[in-house]
Amino acid sequence: MSKESDVWTDPKAATTFPQLIRAAAATYGEAPAVKLTGETLPDETLSFADLDRRSAEIARGLIARGVGKGTRVGFIYGNGPGFATMLAAIARTGAVAIPISTMIRANELVRVLRQSDVSGLILQRKFLNNDYVERLCEALPELRESGRELRIAKTPYLRWLASTGENLPASFGDLGELIAGGGSVGEDFLRELENEVHPTDQMIEIYTSGSMALPKGVKHNHGPGMFRAHYLRGIIGIERGKEYPCYLPMFWVGGLMMSLLPNWEAGALTACTERTMSNSRVAMGSTLADEDLAMLKNQKPPFWGLGMSETLGPYSYGDEVRAPGRPVCSPMDHFADGYEIRIADENDQPVGDGEIGEMQVRGYPLATGLHKVEQSVYYTPDGYYHTGDMCLIEGTRVHFIGRNGDMIKTAGSNVAPAEVEMEMQAVEGIHNAYVVGLPDSERGQLLVAAVVPRDENAKLDFAEIEAKLRKQLSAYKVPRAYVQITREEVPLLHSNKVSRRMVTELVAARLGRPAA
Repeated sequence: MSKESDVWTDPKAATTFPQLIRAAAATYGEAPAVKLTGETLPDETLSFADLDRRSAEIARGLIARGVGKGTRVGFIYGNGPGFATMLAAIARTGAVAIPISTMIRANELVRVLRQSDVSGLILQRKFLNNDYVERLCEALPELRESGRELRIAKTPYLRWLASTGENLPASFGDLGELIAGGGSVGEDFLRELENEVHPTDQMIEIYTSGSMALPKGVKHNHGPGMFRAHYLRGIIGIERGKEYPCYLPMFWVGGLMMSLLPNWEAGALTACTERTMSNSRVAMGSTLADEDLAMLKNQKPPFWGLGMSETLGPYSYGDEVRAPGRPVCSPMDHFADGYEIRIADENDQPVGDGEIGEMQVRGYPLATGLHKVEQSVYYTPDGYYHTGDMCLIEGTRVHFIGRNGDMIKTAGSNVAPAEVEMEMQAVEGIHNAYVVGLPDSERGQLLVAAVVPRDENAKLDFAEIEAKLRKQLSAYKVPRAYVQITREEVPLLHSNKVSRRMVTELVAARLGRPAA
């Protein structure tokens, strides 16, 4: 069998998403591929052959609608067969698939639609009792009055909309009509078009909340997407025919790359529920309490270290869940295939053993860029990506110590919040601590802490806590003010990360000080 034939019949040889779709259907056939156990929606299961057939129908409708190589098509779908089908349909036409969070609100939605330049948008009508047609009309009231051909100043590139259900506004086309329009596009034509989708073509653009004022669109090509699916399927040990729950949203890199695509390649069943782990008690990137660490220790290796949308998921992993004294992230003992890393100073020069620098990453699976952002903003001249993650080299091991923007400059010295949080959480009675900096005319930044007690009914004695900290930390690392909060008050982003900005605002308000 030729290599060219392999990519269309062997999922592990696929170098583009259209190849994966066809190869999985040929290899796994009617075996279940994706299922949804509904809460507000009916249960649904699609086989690998179903995914191929249904996505081909939608793809032909998109082609008839004028979608082709590089067309930017957005969609809002929750985890389940619908998400998988829509992603496949868009990607197999050569268009750029732009999944949008189901948790997005009206104003955020306008910003993402404008930033992403989508020309078409397909909506799952309802998910977890959210009506996305209504939400879009709330975001863009003009849609209640306009016709099918859109000309809206706030989203100037948006030209058409499609959804399902009754009583659609006149500005929306029915998804069934879009699919029916593909009757003029034959199977042979679709195959020829798929043959011209190359590994170097952009497949997807993942939108996340970044440090910039606008949403961040992370661009990935077909080749790297398949490369990572192959790698993650192998290292996770996914087995054909087994069922694996998908805990994370597929519209972000976690659910997409840690569940859907590697499972698709392996012939495994991706089991979805409408709700995901977006509001877990264990917030990503936070310093974890002992009882939360105990939960993670029940996991099987690999113990994932750092990863991000730009790297298509985790690119590092450790031999233990947490190293002593390093409660935020697994130690980085190994790095995934395809990546080069360096820990660098502010001049992009490697730092030595025992020194702290920024994690920088380059390699084949790295994002080709960020939409509408100059390469020089996030990439070094020699192609490394500025992750903003500050790391310590310890022999052959690398430890994450905090985000560059989280480092606090107080009294002329740098403080890593994670170090202070670790010491605070070792104090009896403290469950979590979140250390931030507030503007201060004398010290530059004043070190302060929001503290969650282990017993929610207890009142913490901060004078006693401070006395204990002074025995464990240098004086400049000891917070100068404290605020007691509940677990429910800890502000989380949709991505399940603690919002340091919102913690800062909360503490500033309680202390009666400016946040910036």
